[in-house]
Amino acid sequence: MSSITLYTAKACPYAHRVEIALAEAKAEFKAYQIDLRNKPEWYAPEVNLASKVPAIAYGGPDVPPENPSPESVKLVESLVLVEFVASLFPEANLIPKDLVLRAQTRFFIEVVSSKFVPAFKKFLVRGEGYEDLLTCAETIQNILPATGSYAMGNQYTIADIAITPFIARLKIASANEIGKFPFGQGSEFLSVLTGERYAKFHAYAARLLDRQSHQATFNPEHQSCLCDAICSSIAGKFESMLQ
Repeated sequence: MSSITLYTAKACPYAHRVEIALAEAKAEFKAYQIDLRNKPEWYAPEVNLASKVPAIAYGGPDVPPENPSPESVKLVESLVLVEFVASLFPEANLIPKDLVLRAQTRFFIEVVSSKFVPAFKKFLVRGEGYEDLLTCAETIQNILPATGSYAMGNQYTIADIAITPFIARLKIASANEIGKFPFGQGSEFLSVLTGERYAKFHAYAARLLDRQSHQATFNPEHQSCLCDAICSSIAGKFESMLQ
């Protein structure tokens, strides 16, 4: 197996997706934390020209992460990397073998990308209310299967990985009243979300957050970094971290 170096950041939900995938795959890899407010000068030209996380350096000689080899292949974009990891480690069973379920997995991811993530940013980053998040929660619970623990039934897949980091950050930010929204609106949102109308979504979210791969990749240190990052939104810096 070729070497894997993950360039990540504790506060970043996109990078967290890849960390969860690697944990599910029980993969061996090196991780390098990128300070999103003070990125190394070598990172953009040598790893990701867009200067974003996550990124993976795959293959090439065994070198320190801060000295990436030009012989390694640089891969970027969180959902691309999650599917890459899932394909690289098929024994993790993160992509359904059934073609219909596979298509439904990608549809679920599209809903997360086009609806849930923009609503997440609208509330936390721009403070424009949580109504769209509630609409998204209802949309997602309507496409969840009637039985099973996850988006594709009892099989945990890349669909679940796509949404987990955003649910985790949404819960912590709302509970701690940190974001661009008015103080008190976080707890108000959580109170509504945990009501009977959204019971199916809330139960699904709880199962995602209880999963070992999430627990192992989102510890108190990560949560502290997240709180610091969200507080930086007051200075207009947080949105650039969520690209």
